[in-house]
Amino acid sequence: MIEEREKAGDPIKVSEWEELLEEFGIGRSSFYAMRNKLLGAGLITSTNKEYRLSELFSLDLMDMARWWWTAVMGNDPEKL
Repeated sequence: MIEEREKAGDPIKVSEWEELLEEFGIGRSSFYAMRNKLLGAGLITSTNKEYRLSELFSLDLMDMARWWWTAVMGNDPEKL
């Protein structure tokens, strides 16, 4: 999602977090936990009040997303 919005010239704004909570059906703590993991791993940056892919971005993000989808959200990995 971050990559798609960035490529479209409309990066995700920090102020959009409430919309993301509703879109993904997750709680505030889950959102911030994932965001902090991505920031801490250096996969995304938060500059100028926008989330962008960092220079270290790689396919590791997909692995983390799969883990989040199954381990944290309890969803079936086949439905990702």
